[in-house]
Amino acid sequence: MRKLFGTDGVRGTANVAPMTADMALRIGAAVGRYFRRDSGGVHRVVIGKDTRLSGYMFENALTAGLTSTGMNVLLLGPVPTPAVGLMTRSMRADLGVMISASHNPAQDNGIKFFGPDGFKLSDQAEAEIEALVEKGVEPAQAPNIGRAKRVDDARFRYGERVKSSLPRDLRLDGLKVVVDCANGAAHRAAPEILWELGADVIPMGISPDGTNINRGCGSTQPMAAAEMVVAQGAHVGICLDGDADRVIMIDENGAVADGDQFMALLAGRWAAEDRLAGGALVATVMSNLGLERFLESKGLRLERTAVGDRYVVERMRAGGFNLGGEQSGHIVMSDYATTGDGLMAGLHFLAEMVRSGQPASALARQFDPVPQLLRNVRYSAGQTPLEDAGVKAAIAASEADLAGTGRLLIRKSGTEPLIRVMAECTDEARLNAAVERVVGAVEQAL
Repeated sequence: MRKLFGTDGVRGTANVAPMTADMALRIGAAVGRYFRRDSGGVHRVVIGKDTRLSGYMFENALTAGLTSTGMNVLLLGPVPTPAVGLMTRSMRADLGVMISASHNPAQDNGIKFFGPDGFKLSDQAEAEIEALVEKGVEPAQAPNIGRAKRVDDARFRYGERVKSSLPRDLRLDGLKVVVDCANGAAHRAAPEILWELGADVIPMGISPDGTNINRGCGSTQPMAAAEMVVAQGAHVGICLDGDADRVIMIDENGAVADGDQFMALLAGRWAAEDRLAGGALVATVMSNLGLERFLESKGLRLERTAVGDRYVVERMRAGGFNLGGEQSGHIVMSDYATTGDGLMAGLHFLAEMVRSGQPASALARQFDPVPQLLRNVRYSAGQTPLEDAGVKAAIAASEADLAGTGRLLIRKSGTEPLIRVMAECTDEARLNAAVERVVGAVEQAL
């Protein structure tokens, strides 16, 4: 059982356990020892970060821990999470590290790890690293301490890789695009890449100050970008999150399209071109029933996984699939990237607009979603409301009420102390009643 790691690395409030400088140093030493080869040679790790103020602290602490075990550290500075996966592979590193809490508010931070293949670590690897953190590791002898060096062109290397995923002759001339960078890791890369491809770019969220990442902007709060699209007469909007590994699209009318609609668009297009590997899309248990029915209508399958883009990627790799993602906007195209890449996905949406000549509103509404309701209930450390008899009874009653017409999903968030209560049903009255019954029982138990 992992205690330190959640669904996407280690995450929490900065300077509050476990997200302290001391813990970051210990984690750095443990993961450095775990990945350092015994056969000699150069041992290398790349570290990227988003724009949070605490990123400086964790960057230094991780560097100290890693160099203490003999790892040479290459510091990429602020770059999107997918850039770390890319650079880990291209620089032949033993390990990649991203310092980010993704879509969380600025006071939070996190640490994500990539193996030498550029993919996120498995549960087993994280459990073994946790054991090393608890046990402690023997530092390298003085002559073998690692070095640290800044890499100045990481953003440009990433940009070239993103553009190379598109046809060489594709240009975005004539497209007016609002891009909301969430004051995060892509605040420079995203506008630059769109401009280089010929788009008329209207950037937002490009003035990070260490405390404003995801504040009133980005993929979790897209309304400001939606208003900008309408006000500027833009053709489309792209909303990234703090580390730019997820995307939410906005059509020319200001309507928001989530990851399910995006995946439906790509799956249908790729299947028509006979390049959807395995005839299936991989998504999580949170994806809408409407997506599943859309795929079935085209003779395709939906493979569901636990929540978390790395579980999506694990299933894609195991089954030989090349398209997957999450309703929240992680879009994984494994032909081009090892993890979700919001900017790359956004560019592929624009490419489809150019290819088809259709407006964003036509492309972003591939199916009618089944009504879905999600409620979050916050809990404190040590509380276990899902073990309460009243909560279990409420869940059973709601499941029985939705049987045959919908579904109920109850889970703990892997990134925040929240109980997530989600249901889908064609009858909205039954939907609301089912969710409120469970939420009420959880709140009473707390």
